[in-house]
Amino acid sequence: MSNFLQEALPIAEYTEKFTDWATDTFSFFFEPIKTHFGNLLEFLSEKAADFPAIIVIIIVAILAFFLSGKKFGLMTFSIVGLLFVYNQGLWAELMETFTLVMTASILSVIIGIPVGIWMSKSKTAQSIITPILDFMQTMPAFVYLIPAVAFFSIGMVPGVFASLIFATPPTVRFTNLGIRQVSKELVEASEAFGSTGPQKLFKVELPMAKATIMAGVNQTVMLALSMVVIASMIGAPGLGREVLSSLQRAQVGTGFVAGLGIVILAIIMDRFTQSLNGKK
Repeated sequence: MSNFLQEALPIAEYTEKFTDWATDTFSFFFEPIKTHFGNLLEFLSEKAADFPAIIVIIIVAILAFFLSGKKFGLMTFSIVGLLFVYNQGLWAELMETFTLVMTASILSVIIGIPVGIWMSKSKTAQSIITPILDFMQTMPAFVYLIPAVAFFSIGMVPGVFASLIFATPPTVRFTNLGIRQVSKELVEASEAFGSTGPQKLFKVELPMAKATIMAGVNQTVMLALSMVVIASMIGAPGLGREVLSSLQRAQVGTGFVAGLGIVILAIIMDRFTQSLNGKK
């Protein structure tokens, strides 16, 4: 017993060996993703940055006007906020951050909603997946950068990978919760009218659970944004890199401006996703 207490278990050593083994063994899987997916992300971010800023601002303003129920508050904030970012010379960084956030969010939703549906249909799946989600949500965000770098080196791809892991749980949980909260009477009525499993899912359960699912999507987008900023530590471009660079150089003003850009983007994306959920 005394030896056990005095000698540390070689967890770190075993973890490094496993990571090295996984990186080498599955390099045929990681390398193409790092190369081709990385090229795609760079292409998208470059095209987004090259697109005329004034047109982007006009499009966002129009969307804000209609999504907010033809009110001017969100539209005005979007115009003023985006013009401020453009005036500060951070437009390219804003587009890079937006590209990374949207990519991570879309992948999280594509993965999260089917997994949430699976959990709602199977108690076994729920009992297995719930501890995994707990682990994913309680692990400090910085820890996700370690496997991301180990598998994908540095750059945009590990940033998306880390954001994907960090941001997926809310969509999974809320999808599961929303479907389980659908009235059993409605489900039984649909079955009485001869609905098949897919018909019951897509015409009754998912529409009734839409508000809850969209709340999860909103949380996923916000978490993806926060993680993309943290991922600047492993080379992810965007406004987060500007904040990190300012912190390293003790440039308070530059860091504050870049931070304001992140806040503006976060508020716009939050209000947009809430408006899609019918919240005005």
